[in-house]
This record gives sequence, C-alpha cells and structure tokens, in this order.
Amino acid sequence: MVIVPSKMGRLNKRALLDRLQIMGTASRATLAKSIGLSQPTAGKIVDQLLEMEVVEEVEVPEAEERLRRGKPGTAGKVGRPGRMLRLNRTPVRFLAIQLGITDTGFAPLPLGVSGEDEWKLQLPTPDSAQGWERQLQKAAAKIKQKQFWGVLVSVPGIVDEKHGRVLFSPNLHWTEGANLTELIQGVWDAPVILMQEERALALGHQAVNPGNDGFLLVDFGEGVGGTILIGGKLYANPLPLSGEAGHTLVPGNKRSCGCGAIGCLETLISLRGLLQTFAENSPRTAKTWPALVKHISERGVVPWLAETLDAASVVISGALNVLGLRRLVVTGSLTELPPAVLRYLAGAISRGAIWGRFGKIDVEAAPRRRIAGLVSVGLDRLVVPMAA
Repeated sequence: MVIVPSKMGRLNKRALLDRLQIMGTASRATLAKSIGLSQPTAGKIVDQLLEMEVVEEVEVPEAEERLRRGKPGTAGKVGRPGRMLRLNRTPVRFLAIQLGITDTGFAPLPLGVSGEDEWKLQLPTPDSAQGWERQLQKAAAKIKQKQFWGVLVSVPGIVDEKHGRVLFSPNLHWTEGANLTELIQGVWDAPVILMQEERALALGHQAVNPGNDGFLLVDFGEGVGGTILIGGKLYANPLPLSGEAGHTLVPGNKRSCGCGAIGCLETLISLRGLLQTFAENSPRTAKTWPALVKHISERGVVPWLAETLDAASVVISGALNVLGLRRLVVTGSLTELPPAVLRYLAGAISRGAIWGRFGKIDVEAAPRRRIAGLVSVGLDRLVVPMAA
C-alpha cells in the first residue's frame, strides 16, 4: 500500500501525540528519537501542533533539567530555563460525559489530562431519553463554556461505536432506542463520540501505564464489564461485543439479571449483588457498603464472599486462557474492599489460569481513568483523524 505524504504526516503526528501523552513532558529531541523521526521532521510537526494549540511549551529550570538528565549542577546556580513540550493543559477543548446507571458525570477537559477521574458535575441518570435530555440542558446551564472540539461520551452496554448507537444495555434499556448523539447535539453543537465504558477505561490505563504487552481489564461496580487490550490497541472483533464477563452464567445462581437471563455473575458480584448476599448472610447488620467493608475488615473473606470470588475467578481465568493473556487489571468497587479480597481473587485466578501452572499471573488493582481514555479517543479521532 502506498501512503501519500498527507497520510504519512497524519501518522507521524499521531505517533508524536501518543508518545507525548505517555511521557507527559518531553523535549523535541527526545520525541524525535522515541518515534524514529529526524529532528527537523519532528520539529516541523511540533511547530504545526503548537500553531494548532494542541501542544504547549513549558519552561524547565536548568537545575531541574540537569537532574532530569542525571547531571547535577553547582548548588545555587540559576541558568536559562529549558523548553519542554506537553499536551496543552490550558484551554478546554472537550466535554466528557459519563452516562452511568445511577448518575451522569460531566467534565470540561483540556487535551492534557492525568490522574484519576474527576467529574466536575454529576446529575442523577433518569429512566428515559426525555429525562436525560433535560439533564443535559441542566448541565449546559452550569457549564460556562458552550463550544467544544468534541463531546466524548462513556456509555455502558453493547455499543456500536462506529455508528454511535447503543445496541443493548441490560441496566439502561432506554438507551437502546435513543439517539444519544442527536440528544447531545441538541444542546452542544459539536462532534459526538460514543465509547463503550470499559474500553475507555482500558485506553486510560494504557495511557498512564504504557508498555504493557496486553491485559484484560475487568471493572466492578453497578455492573461487571471488561475489555481486552493487546499490543497497545483495543481488541478488534467482528461484533461490537467483548469482555462481557458479568453476563456469564454461574451454575446454581438463581438471580434474575437485567439482560433477561437467570444466573449472571453480575447479579452476585456487582455492588447490588454483593450487598444482597451480605444481607442474606448477616440479617442483623446494616446493609450498606461501609458496613460490608467493615465486616470484611473484621472477619476476612467469609464463606459466601469466597464462593462469589471463586465464581468470578472461573470466568476470568477462562478468559485469560482463551485470550492467551497473563495480566489482569481490576478497577472499581473490588479495589475499595480490604486487600484480602483482591489477594483471594488473584490466587483463585492463578490456580484456574493455565499460565499460572508454570508462570505468573499478574493481577493489578488500578483506579478508574476513564477520562484519560476518552481524551485518547478524542485526540485520535478528532484532533488528528486519519480521514482526510
């Protein structure tokens, strides 16, 4: 395939932005070397991105620059500051929206973001498209900025990202028949990108923790979902469906699930599921999340919780076996429980995954970084899109 110069230029820009997002700050020379470009070529790209206000230059004092390079200078010496590059953190360019089961979060964002999710505004998620449209209008009245380069939306369920549609949502069925893009554009006149929520989490984790050969991410909360990232890229498959660990049936489980099935793992290990089992086994204890955390802190992994974690480990280890992965990233509510819970789950997964017979299964607890993932998508599809 012959790549025309304009397409090659976009590829180089995207490579540079990807590297800068991973590194945080970097010099022109470092960026050029890291992506295999000559310094003049990389410098030309940087100049274009500076003109677009996609990146910005920041000053680094000479003493700090010497320490960064491992060259301590004379104490007290003050020199001309160095110049480093980073994604622009000043002007707000995107509006991120997290459509959650109970709440919808909003966050106006610059291109340069880091750290854990922080939603500036949260409103209750209603049970209809009309109600959600009213919530969007309320949010717009509270968000000062009205123009954005794009609106980036994290959505639960099975999402056709290419066409911006929710095909199936066990916990928010009203989204299946709603044109979310049209509702949003009725409030904010900007391009809209819908992203399946766990896929956004995986991209955010990869942006902050680069270098992984691949991982399965499973998020526990109001539901249970997962996604796969291999070779730095989201797993691509013919159907807009992957990582639905929560809707695997558990033998002996008689609970009804929002997807229409009986016995889904999600009904046991979601927030609601854990609290329900806790209530059944500790009828005289307050049925709240803090009470559950305290209960586990005092008594450890009690039998009913062990059974639930064992069921989850069977599903997860089976997925690792099929995918040929040895790394699991856990986000959400399980990371808020005492460490013994994750240790138990990791041990059960290691016993069930074939790689654990002769290698090591890495299980990592991580914060949710959905915002970083959404910005990655915005940079990829709106700032430097591959379409001409």
